[in-house]
Amino acid sequence: MNKAESWLEKTLRYRFQDAELFRQALTHRSASNRNNERLEFLGDAVLDFVVSEAVYLARPEAPEGDLSKLRASLVRDESLAVLALELGLGEYLVLGSGEKKTGGHRRESILADALEAIFGAVFLDSGFDAAKELINRVYDQRYRELPDVEELRDPKTRLQEWLQARKMALPDYKLVGVSGQDHNQRFSVTCTVIETSAVTDGQSTTRRKAEQEAARRMIDLINEQKS
Repeated sequence: MNKAESWLEKTLRYRFQDAELFRQALTHRSASNRNNERLEFLGDAVLDFVVSEAVYLARPEAPEGDLSKLRASLVRDESLAVLALELGLGEYLVLGSGEKKTGGHRRESILADALEAIFGAVFLDSGFDAAKELINRVYDQRYRELPDVEELRDPKTRLQEWLQARKMALPDYKLVGVSGQDHNQRFSVTCTVIETSAVTDGQSTTRRKAEQEAARRMIDLINEQKS
């Protein structure tokens, strides 16, 4: 744990009073019954509150719906996993042998849960103010780069509305392949705009995410053709 503790102090400028809490926050259920699931539950709640306050203060004129979208964009698994990768968290996760072999230290859900578990562990170790300070430190750059709410609408909705506004048929999504084992599948999907015969593809860990990726690529293609 010495390496992990040094990483935490250097990267997040925090040192645990109770080192066992930190160990538990890094431990996936595949490695031990004493794992980070309960801490993740707690950290999720603390994170929601801290980020809610941050976006509320950052966008004083935004209605509730827009604030909810901004918060969701910051606390969803994808965003947490990216933050965890940037911080180098995956290197210090405690995983069972099966997860190690299948690259669990890079898996989105495992990284996201571990980061939330650290937030929860800090809350238990030093209280809300310490957890808030750490979360805001992690999110500082994200807060300064908050997107316009329009950009947060999911790609499938944006593509559908663009086509409907031009009285064009809705896009056709097709599942073209599924690879990997049950616990680590990859879905491949195509998106076709019939009127233009344009086709894009998307891959992700769920069919829904793959469709969103294909739709995003279609929007990029349309924008390129317009320019």
